[in-house]
Amino acid sequence: MPSVRATAAAFTAFALVTATATVTALGTGTGTTAAASTAAVPAKTSADAKVAFTVSDERITESSGLALSRRHQGVTYTHNDSGGVAQVFALGPDGRTRAVLTLGGAGARDWEGMAVGRDEKGRPAIYVADIGDNLGGAWPYVTVYRIPEPARLRSQTIQATAFRFKYEDGPRNAETMMINPRTNRLYIASKLFSGGLYAAPARLRSSGYNKLRRVGDAPAIATDGAFAPDGRSYVIRTYFGARIHAMGDDGKPGGLMRSVGIPAQEQGESVTYTADGQSLLAGSEGRDQPVYQIPLPKSAITTPTETARPAAEEEDTPEQKRDSKGTGVGLFLVLGIAAAVGYGVVRRRS
Repeated sequence: MPSVRATAAAFTAFALVTATATVTALGTGTGTTAAASTAAVPAKTSADAKVAFTVSDERITESSGLALSRRHQGVTYTHNDSGGVAQVFALGPDGRTRAVLTLGGAGARDWEGMAVGRDEKGRPAIYVADIGDNLGGAWPYVTVYRIPEPARLRSQTIQATAFRFKYEDGPRNAETMMINPRTNRLYIASKLFSGGLYAAPARLRSSGYNKLRRVGDAPAIATDGAFAPDGRSYVIRTYFGARIHAMGDDGKPGGLMRSVGIPAQEQGESVTYTADGQSLLAGSEGRDQPVYQIPLPKSAITTPTETARPAAEEEDTPEQKRDSKGTGVGLFLVLGIAAAVGYGVVRRRS
């Protein structure tokens, strides 16, 4: 059996070949792919980003998901990536841990995302996604665990309900799980090139498997995502930035509303919305990492009385579009993406 490093090297080489071919097509005007066009659009930088809080708990070294509490104002949930205890940390507004929720009966193979939704009775519930697969199809199914959000915030063990999922078009790696607050439908976005957005059934079952059906595209190297509080738009972030899309009433993704810049982070793998839907919170793996609050432009915010749509006045300028198609810029992105892919395979996995 090949070593993890050998697998990473081979995988990175494949990524370079694939992406370089795509960049060549962009530079010559012969064609493009969804993954390449997504990676090539430069995100606009948010100059007003600030540190909301810093994660100070020494037990949190690989924060890979963020979700706001529905029961406890000012509380943000997070979790570690993999290889540890199946736990969710409740962080106060100052970033300090207020409680640790242990998921009874749950495993922590490769936790990559989380969201707060509802259970069958409409009560707030915390969902944690064990959906990572750095070998790109080694796991025949993935699992999402659910626990009720406790009314009293204290460290405790809560029995988890497990939901198993299979993709309709075969196994894949993913780090993004989102729940639409309007419909409570769960979505997963795959991570690598030709990324897809997959919708779960309207009602999940804890026996057998739930089928994930592809309903749209997702950015390459997607590391997390979240729905806006009104459910009419969602954000998916990568290591390089974030993209906000409209969500149709039919449960299918709409057009791109805005690209949003995210401050440089050690390994940016988490994102969620603030409670008012006016900003994003973006976090990173690593010790003592800041969580940034990034105000959103008006074109990226929807209200219940309006339909989300791209804002023409805030599209990329012709200069940005020309730059995004340049071979030099494309090659730089290729190398960055390939390095991220290789790094993702080998980083502290057992």
